[in-house]
Amino acid sequence: MGAAGQGLSTDEVQSIREALAAGRKPKVVFTASAGQIAGQVGQVVGLTDPAVSDEFVVVRFGRDELPFSPADVAVAPRGAGRKAAEPQPEPQEQVPAVPAEPEFVLDRVPQQRREEPKVEAVEAKPAPARRPVKAVKPKGPAGLTVTLAYADGEWTVAAQQGSKSLAKPYVVKPAEALRMVALVDVPGVQEAVEQIMAAERAEAEQQAEKLRAELAEIEARLAELREAH
Repeated sequence: MGAAGQGLSTDEVQSIREALAAGRKPKVVFTASAGQIAGQVGQVVGLTDPAVSDEFVVVRFGRDELPFSPADVAVAPRGAGRKAAEPQPEPQEQVPAVPAEPEFVLDRVPQQRREEPKVEAVEAKPAPARRPVKAVKPKGPAGLTVTLAYADGEWTVAAQQGSKSLAKPYVVKPAEALRMVALVDVPGVQEAVEQIMAAERAEAEQQAEKLRAELAEIEARLAELREAH
């Protein structure tokens, strides 16, 4: 077997290989080339392929299994790794106990009677009443506004919800406007609409009379031109 500082020889590696094949785990000691763990003892648990890596000796040290080269370990001497028996402490000589001498008491002061603590009843103050929590009403949809307007001889209807315009003002017939106003049971509004309707009717009749008179003149002129022909 090689010395602890020289590493494993080829014959020792072969011996370890045979021991592993027999189910044994030979002990080795780390050499100086292994670094800080020099002098510690481990067990060889396997040999890998030397052609793949120089560190083919797998050693279990504590809970770890690490690969080392043959130069990092040497065959451990017999008895290495065993814990030395701890020396038992020598029994101490027993010193005979010296009986304590009684103390002389000249005056014995009577012990004062211990007063029991008084427990005062504390009135429990009622907890302050909680303020009722106001129920938060869910926010409803924005208001809807429908507008019926009259301007320049035309009736228009528009619709708006909140700040959003749903329908731009569009022209409706006077009869439709009158039906819409009839739904509003307000005498003042209905009378105002009827007055507007009457004024429009009178103006339309005047325009119709004027157009009929102009048409009559045109027809008379046309008849004269036909007679002259």
